[in-house]
Amino acid sequence: MSGQTERAASWIYTGIWAVLVRWFLVPHDPPTLPVGPGDNVVSFQPAPAFLKYLKFWFWIAMILSDTAFTVGYVALAATLVVSGFWWLALSLLPLAIMLIVGPDIPVFIGLHLRYDTTWYVMSERSLRIRSGLWVIQETTITFENVQNVRVTQGPLQRHFGIASVIVETAGGSTGGKHEHAGAGHQGIIEGVTQEDAARLRDVILAKLRVSSTAGLGDEEHHLLAPGAATAWSPQHIALLREIRNDLATLNAGSG
Repeated sequence: MSGQTERAASWIYTGIWAVLVRWFLVPHDPPTLPVGPGDNVVSFQPAPAFLKYLKFWFWIAMILSDTAFTVGYVALAATLVVSGFWWLALSLLPLAIMLIVGPDIPVFIGLHLRYDTTWYVMSERSLRIRSGLWVIQETTITFENVQNVRVTQGPLQRHFGIASVIVETAGGSTGGKHEHAGAGHQGIIEGVTQEDAARLRDVILAKLRVSSTAGLGDEEHHLLAPGAATAWSPQHIALLREIRNDLATLNAGSG
């Protein structure tokens, strides 16, 4: 039954997504990055498990909110019936149903929109993150401004097999999710598989090792001497392509 509900919701969402793309000019393709001749660019989206992770929180919030509204209406209706205003309690039923069920539909659609509009693009010099629903934001982080790269994973993320890669820039983080790199904040690559998160961290750290302006402050990662080559090696490019292909395979399998 849940599988049929999921397929029906996906079918409805596909039609709504097409309308939104046409009416609101929602970008469906990945953002672009300025690159020089011979530069390699890799784009990818969160893993399908990230959408399941978002839906899990949706169902928890929906159950709590719908239960609260239902209990409130039942209590109000019981009071009205006892007072002899059973007709008023009955007339309020459609409004109660609308308040209970109505908000769930756009929120559920919003989860898909958030997933589909999230893109990560990496070149040899920078990272661009696109995210958002009503207001779509694009943030570009230049690798030479990066100070630290770390992987975070909470218990629920671990259950779904996903993690986040946090890229911190010079000046420290103020807690913003995606901020301008020059202001000293952070960008988050969220919803990738835990294996891909480790690979992405290693790729970015490898880029930092050849940047004379990087200062990770981490004894595990030493910088190369100034004047070292700044281009990614074929191994780094292969890692990024492997991540992209893994995510593409997972997306195809979930469809």
